[in-house]
Amino acid sequence: MKVYTTDKIRNVVLLGHGGAGKTSLVEAISYIAKLTKRLGNVVDGNTISDFGKEEQKRQISIQTSLISIEWGEYKINILDTPGYRDFSGEVEEAIRAAGGAIIVVNGKAGVEAGTKRAWDLCEKYKLPRFVYVTNMDVDNASFRQVVTDMTELYGKRMAPLNLPIRENGKFVGYVNVISQTGNRWKESEVIPCDIPEYNKENLNICRNTLIESVAETSEEMMNRYFAGEEFSEQEIRSALKFNVWDSSIVPMFMGSNTLCQGAYALMDDIIKYLPGPETREVAGVNTKTNEIFKANNDFSKTKSAICFKTMVDPFIGKYSFIKVHSGVIKTDDILYNANRDQEEKIGKIYVMQGNKTTEVKELFAGDLGVLAKLSITKTGDTLSQKNEPIQYSKIEIPKPYTAKAYIVKEKSEIDKLAQSLQKLCEEDLTIKIENDTKNHQMLIYGMGLLHLEEIQSRLLDEYKVEIIYSKPRIAFKETIRKSSDVEFKHKKQSGGHGQYGHVKMRFSPSQDFDTPYIFKSEVVGGAIPKNYFPAVEKGLIECCEKGPLCGYPVVGVNAVLYDGSYHEVDSSEMAFKMATIGAFKDGFMKASPVLLEPIANIKVEVEDKHTGDCMGDLNKRRGRVLGMKATQKGKTQIEADIPVMEIDDYSTTLRSMTGGTGDYSYEVVRYEQAPSDICEKEIEKAKNEKES
Repeated sequence: MKVYTTDKIRNVVLLGHGGAGKTSLVEAISYIAKLTKRLGNVVDGNTISDFGKEEQKRQISIQTSLISIEWGEYKINILDTPGYRDFSGEVEEAIRAAGGAIIVVNGKAGVEAGTKRAWDLCEKYKLPRFVYVTNMDVDNASFRQVVTDMTELYGKRMAPLNLPIRENGKFVGYVNVISQTGNRWKESEVIPCDIPEYNKENLNICRNTLIESVAETSEEMMNRYFAGEEFSEQEIRSALKFNVWDSSIVPMFMGSNTLCQGAYALMDDIIKYLPGPETREVAGVNTKTNEIFKANNDFSKTKSAICFKTMVDPFIGKYSFIKVHSGVIKTDDILYNANRDQEEKIGKIYVMQGNKTTEVKELFAGDLGVLAKLSITKTGDTLSQKNEPIQYSKIEIPKPYTAKAYIVKEKSEIDKLAQSLQKLCEEDLTIKIENDTKNHQMLIYGMGLLHLEEIQSRLLDEYKVEIIYSKPRIAFKETIRKSSDVEFKHKKQSGGHGQYGHVKMRFSPSQDFDTPYIFKSEVVGGAIPKNYFPAVEKGLIECCEKGPLCGYPVVGVNAVLYDGSYHEVDSSEMAFKMATIGAFKDGFMKASPVLLEPIANIKVEVEDKHTGDCMGDLNKRRGRVLGMKATQKGKTQIEADIPVMEIDDYSTTLRSMTGGTGDYSYEVVRYEQAPSDICEKEIEKAKNEKES
């Protein structure tokens, strides 16, 4: 593949609901661009973009794929993203590298939750976009319904530029709204045809809406419009381009991926209407001068690029996907990683076409490519020149909230598992590993159950390490509700020096759940020498780490040592520590012990029509709704306090309840006394574990 200059590049991300047809659209484009000699199929597992074993097995996209297509004098970098929420981190990374988006909608299924999420992401990142409706060769696919639904959601800026022509229920051609011409497919060619009578009314509506939008681009055009003048096709196209760039118009196209119909026109329109990298503003910070560096994808400026994605292959190693924001990056360049404060030597530079690489000598500003085997660079890092160190903002990655406890099946593979997980975490920033020392468990967080299953499967298939999932142990704590007064004497004699420690202690609740204990001494008259007081406190520390009730950490206890006795020969620090442990266990159990459970503040964002169901579900989970408020996205945010143990399967339930449109986040804010039935279950569980 030859080197393309900035003005000849387009970077396009495919967004949409899972199963909408993004991957099959890439197949159609690759075929008509002669990148492939046959049309791949998701079911057969031979598509250019879904090349991973997990993707082929599950028949869904899991990772973002980069496919560089040569189209005439231009290069179009297509980023095919997953449609499922569990892999939304991949979508965020891809959007960071894109200059425009195509929201793919299944003409049969219509507007879905993933369609709305895709639109929200385009709004968030101010991405110019098209809407492309697939499956038009299917009988019950309706382009008109998709147009109607999108217009109801997002207003009159939806502009259908094509209308379908059907004969005997078959998709045979399209009407071009701008040129007002009919076009029919004849094998691989497009031939002119008459516009069907049933299309003429829709054509007038769509064209009038388009003309109104074009007229609003300038005062001169508006005056001509009111004067009844006609705009030329070239004037419409020129004005439309700027409307697309500022997202005041969103063109809508349609086609059939399996028949490769509509893809050719789509590629041409990507070149015509979506902006090139040179039109997009990009800014970073010069870390040496602390001044704003306006890169703006300008090839004449100092070299800089951001690593927007990392792919780690167990066999071929690590690939760092980069977008060049300024300058021209060449083979053998030495670039400075401002995030790691180290230099990297650039080896070979590649462009990607699925999992196939093609070597190039250089990448111009605005282009996407891959650098092999960078040792220190990670996703989100900036590469630049050391004399002008640039740093771009980090990629915004969604936070994972779904967790599972895990153990390795073969204990001998613990080190191998740690290395494998490190590679997966480097590749997927939405994976979080946590060592929960308090509950003696390792936790892995993901975006949902499907994500966690995929991690488990990849570990086994790619790294030959098997892990076993289990429900995470909730981080309960133990405390007391009443006071107790106890005495304990630790006394042993076995020849020679014995052991003697005698303490009298009072225990009472402190209500300070952030502190395990508060220790005071009220010993008078030298009943216990002061040098044994630290030993008493060591006994308290040990007891609070693992409480007498269920083995959870102890909090909120006042401990007062008020009397006791000692032996001049047999007393020791160990003896008083053991006496304190005995007194604590006895006193704690006599002071009405209870379990405290963690309470989270949860914020759930749903469409208005789902608020009732959502609030009902939160109540079933022992949640207390604190309030509701409208969000900028036109949704409702419900805020509630809910026990952490009730959030275990919440992501699956929420998606099912809201059709995939709901979202949530939470953080643990405090501890509260657990209900008696919960306490009884935990006590019984601890008893059984102890006996076994």
